[in-house]
Amino acid sequence: MSDTMMSEPAPLLRMEKIVKSFPGTLANRGINLDVRRGEIHALLGENGAGKTVLMSVLYGLFQPDSGQIFYNGQPVQIRSPKDAIRLRIGMVHQHFMLVPTLTVAENVILGEHPAWKVLNDLAQVEARIQSLSQDFGLKVDPKALVSHLSVGEQQRVEILKALYHGVDLLILDEPTAVLTPQETEQLLGFLRGLADRGLTIIFITHKLDEVIQVSDRVTVLRDGQEVATVNTADTHPRALAKLMVGREVLMELPARAGQPGQVVLAVSNLRVNDERGLPAVNNISFEVRADEIVGIAGVSGNGQTELALALAGLLPIAGGQIELDGTLAHNLSPRRLSRLGLAHVPEDRHRRGIVLPFSVAENFILHDYNAAPFAQKGFLAFRKIMAHAGELTKRYAVRLATVEEAIANLSGGNQQKVVVARELNRKPKCLLVNQPTRGIDIGATEFVRQQILAQRETGTAVLLISTELEELFALSDRILVMYEGQIVGELPAKWELVEEVGLMMAGKKTSHV
Repeated sequence: MSDTMMSEPAPLLRMEKIVKSFPGTLANRGINLDVRRGEIHALLGENGAGKTVLMSVLYGLFQPDSGQIFYNGQPVQIRSPKDAIRLRIGMVHQHFMLVPTLTVAENVILGEHPAWKVLNDLAQVEARIQSLSQDFGLKVDPKALVSHLSVGEQQRVEILKALYHGVDLLILDEPTAVLTPQETEQLLGFLRGLADRGLTIIFITHKLDEVIQVSDRVTVLRDGQEVATVNTADTHPRALAKLMVGREVLMELPARAGQPGQVVLAVSNLRVNDERGLPAVNNISFEVRADEIVGIAGVSGNGQTELALALAGLLPIAGGQIELDGTLAHNLSPRRLSRLGLAHVPEDRHRRGIVLPFSVAENFILHDYNAAPFAQKGFLAFRKIMAHAGELTKRYAVRLATVEEAIANLSGGNQQKVVVARELNRKPKCLLVNQPTRGIDIGATEFVRQQILAQRETGTAVLLISTELEELFALSDRILVMYEGQIVGELPAKWELVEEVGLMMAGKKTSHV
């Protein structure tokens, strides 16, 4: 036996030959996973590769069809999250498990004690949360209502919940999918600090740069099987991308070409209030032309959401006007805007893009369910609907068992592909895209970005809103920066200007303001 093999620490966790199936899907196909004590272990793979299912088995949310779990050297059966918590295993889910009408402290101890005990002990709980918050550098007010917290703060609450109950192994499922670049940097630094204190972390992700930045080792899953476990220091993004997808991945997009055409979208002195009635977009003006991608950069919460919703007819404007292809379009319904040639890929696919209980096929025809060829004489034409869904799922590489299954059963990346396929298939004059690749893997990201570029080449005017600077610089012809509801600068999409964009996003004046 070599010295290297002798010096390797015994794993804290070993999962052997884990098999988990659902109707029509074999999610885990005999996966093996070893995780060492005190390491950050990245679980990398495309959406639908089986990452979340495997960790849900470990956390007791699903029972494996076969296989064995060893923890601290002992075989264990984890029949529920309560079993996992007793073993000091915690999990922070991609979609947070918080009650918005309760405070931070109430969420942390929810379900732990009878109501009378909770009321009597709440001050003590708040004090302990405050102490943990300071000790681990997680700024959270234990008395704050969760509904008043930003997404980044809500994630801190989820991590604090796990730390409060005591964990040796912490699972994080796509923890940066809903965070800004700044919040992502803070989180990754925080995770490194936790590992340095001896906590073991499994980090589910599809973002290669984060794997390289924060993990010690990485296991790559593809199609429900593990294809490799490597030391992060011994690999690089291109090699990991090939392991994930099974082929070489286009890491750089082709150079931009062509000249913008006529104005398709014109926004003049636009003012929009948020859902609470407070000013969110403050007197902004810009144009987007045919054959052009205009990017909008900004830290999340600076009016981009409200701008997109107003342009899509989902939020009324407080002042100014919007023209779409020469027609006054402000305060028109989404259906009218759709008929004028607007397509919308929303920021929140669950709230705005899909109907979760509906089938994939039904979600493909949400715009046109009452028109030919999908409806005839007041009845749905099911054969044509199914044929249409089959064609789009094939063209856009949507992974599913059947187009008749509920879209809720699909992974986040495949749900996003359905939204993108539906909107782009309509051949829009203007494409409004908000966070197009949030929460989707590198293969799907590559595909979606190529589709956005292809739209520009066919003459579409594209407005791209993203908190991913790399995405904005890769796709845009020019970039507008939003800060506190205003456009504070415009720059050409040249990577050497990324620092200036970052300064503008923080409200600093630069030569381009």
